[in-house]
Amino acid sequence: MRFKPIKPKKVSSQIADQIRESILGGDFAPGDKLPPERELAEMFGVSRPSVREALNILATAGLVMSYQGGGTVVLSLVDPSQGNALSDLIRSQQDRALEVIEVRKCMESWTAFYAAERALPEDQRRMDEIIKGMEKNLSGQLPSEDLDANLHIVIARSTHNIVWLHLMQSLFDAMKEFQRGVWRAVYLTQDDQQLLFRHHAAIVDAIKQKNPEAAREAMMHHLNFAEQRSIAYVSHRVSK
Repeated sequence: MRFKPIKPKKVSSQIADQIRESILGGDFAPGDKLPPERELAEMFGVSRPSVREALNILATAGLVMSYQGGGTVVLSLVDPSQGNALSDLIRSQQDRALEVIEVRKCMESWTAFYAAERALPEDQRRMDEIIKGMEKNLSGQLPSEDLDANLHIVIARSTHNIVWLHLMQSLFDAMKEFQRGVWRAVYLTQDDQQLLFRHHAAIVDAIKQKNPEAAREAMMHHLNFAEQRSIAYVSHRVSK
């Protein structure tokens, strides 16, 4: 029997393996920045060239992209060019956004379901922080559009299914401009803001209670409402 000699694994490859595992484990969502090279070198106890080589390995694999002076950003597992094309399509034909919401209803009702089954204490803490932020904005009569989007991504992250997370992030990136328009044109009254807050609080409560069916139903109820308001927004824009 012949055995092959064992080759020591390069430090950069070991670093790349750990960062890859962290990305695929959902610790970083698409668009998130990795810590700077200097911090990573300190975390791993290695030289900056070793970190730089590890990041090059991940960039070649299509997991990250480094920008001059802009750090290293995690890429989506979904083809980013498709996300841009979808965003452009929604911008030029806003009724297409309603089709995306239809897809979101299918996807997010089940992300809420699985989040209720799988959310860890740290996931629940993230949700609680967002809900508290929404409540603070509500009392100060401030919008929570960014917190709203973040909560949906955190719920997707809480499924601990990297495909859910990356698909959701890609859809939200494509819908960002449209959703901002809906928030600013349709959710105008304090009653609207309170209703949205109750929707999100109910979803988070069901997830924390580990009740998958209640979480799925609460998310579907919320997205049905969002769909109705989006239809009103598109109709208003078309009639102008």
